[in-house]
Amino acid sequence: MDGTGRPPTCPCLSPLIHGSHTAAEWWSVPTGLGRGRQAEGMSGGGVGAGGGVLGAGSSYQRFVRTALEQTRLRTALTPHPSQEKFRLIRANDDAAVLDALSFTAPKIRLLRSLTVEKKNSVQVLDFAAFSEPEYDLPIFCANAFTTPAQSIVVLDLNPLYDITEDRDYKDKYYRNLMPLIQKYSELLPWGGKITSESLRFFSPIVIWTIFEPTERNHHVLYSALMDYYKAWLQLTDQAAEENNKTKVVRNREAQHRYLTWRAEKDPGFPLLKKLIGESYAKDLVTEFLFEGVHSLGSKSFLDYFPEYARDDGTVNKKRSMIGKSFEARPWDATGEFIGGKDAE
Repeated sequence: MDGTGRPPTCPCLSPLIHGSHTAAEWWSVPTGLGRGRQAEGMSGGGVGAGGGVLGAGSSYQRFVRTALEQTRLRTALTPHPSQEKFRLIRANDDAAVLDALSFTAPKIRLLRSLTVEKKNSVQVLDFAAFSEPEYDLPIFCANAFTTPAQSIVVLDLNPLYDITEDRDYKDKYYRNLMPLIQKYSELLPWGGKITSESLRFFSPIVIWTIFEPTERNHHVLYSALMDYYKAWLQLTDQAAEENNKTKVVRNREAQHRYLTWRAEKDPGFPLLKKLIGESYAKDLVTEFLFEGVHSLGSKSFLDYFPEYARDDGTVNKKRSMIGKSFEARPWDATGEFIGGKDAE
């Protein structure tokens, strides 16, 4: 459910539920992310090689609770309108439990969380926070997918604008955040090949990693989740409201562009479709996970990304793996993009 996936077609839909494939096989197909390293050097904790602890993924619920507590210390949370429709969401599979929460607050247009848990099989976290258009804040994004074999994680403060072109925006929000990735780049190493398509909404502090789901590794992940979220909350506290209407409109369109990309490319759709049915899954994607895709703007996916258009006017769903790929982190310690040197 991160912002780099393929649309709702995936041959791994059944293995997602039954666990006959690894998480990497699921994630690499829909997201444009390569299989990457298979948790090498990350075995730690009380588990030997080849043995993970799915229960360690319970830290996802712990993170959601703590993140909400931290938010309430700073501002007043009010249930978002989407909460009413999705708060009692139930899976077709009695063994799977879905928990959906969504809120709004001053400066925060949408703060929402979706967790999926199936005992001894799979655990998923999709947590995001979007500011009101009067602010150009980055978008907090935490996505994790855990099976007994491995955990796959994308954690970032997604930039609202292209930081390869907008240096002022990059310096404004990321210059002082580089110590975060310096702290975690070795503890949660780069997960392997990722395409340039996937990078368009990532920042220099992105954590993209694959590791064995031991208690130790999930303790490190929990620490990273909280550090990144607290950093986003601090940016939100410091953000000044934009009064220039032109800039507010620009912020709104930038967020709508992001939501449009995410809704079209959501890799979690096959799992949701299996769990709650295609119609409800579509509603969950557009009205909950990426709420605003229908209200913040009217442009379509192809309006924003015409390079994906087929001759018949439909979206080319086979382009997710096209573009240069990056085996190693394509930013240096100062946040400068260096991927052009090593891209395949």
